[in-house]
Amino acid sequence: ETERLVLRCYHPEDAPLLKEAIDKSIDHLRPWMPWSLNEPTEIEEKIELLRGFRANFDLSKDFFYGIFDREEKLLIGSTGLHTRIGKCAYEIGYWIAKDFIGNGYATEVSSALVKAGFEVEGIDRIEIHVNPANTASIKVPKKLGFTLETIRKRTDVTFENEFRDSMVWILYRSEYERMRSGIPVRMYDAVGKEITDGSGIC
Repeated sequence: ETERLVLRCYHPEDAPLLKEAIDKSIDHLRPWMPWSLNEPTEIEEKIELLRGFRANFDLSKDFFYGIFDREEKLLIGSTGLHTRIGKCAYEIGYWIAKDFIGNGYATEVSSALVKAGFEVEGIDRIEIHVNPANTASIKVPKKLGFTLETIRKRTDVTFENEFRDSMVWILYRSEYERMRSGIPVRMYDAVGKEITDGSGIC
């Protein structure tokens, strides 16, 4: 939990909120999110998608989070700590629904996940990958102290076989420990007990 938001694993019953958020935001998402090219999809497909998210989360295979308001009545967007970049590392991904852009939510949720990754999970590295043309998204890793390590040329071919570049922003735990600022965050385990210290995976 942050001051304004709740980040939690999706449940299948969140499917109507997810569908509404995506359907309203398709034009906003399509330039940056490859999966949005297949939208809109039916509610039944959303339910199956969220079941998969839930299963992977519970098995510690991948961690998709819904971004909700504090009452959990509105879906602000989606984020995640993704395991696809190797051992002791996470990649943060995020999108914000069209109705909520411009409020600093992407930075807020990314800051919370950085804290969770380093202080609770004990990982070594967090990455954020951004299309160089996505100037709004680039602001997030910059604000959080990430360093631009490289620009991978023409490596993204997921947009209907259109080649695109990808910026790789990185923050290491040693760098985070030197600054260790960020927003106030409260974290809880699966049974609702507040997490006050990290267990660590690395």
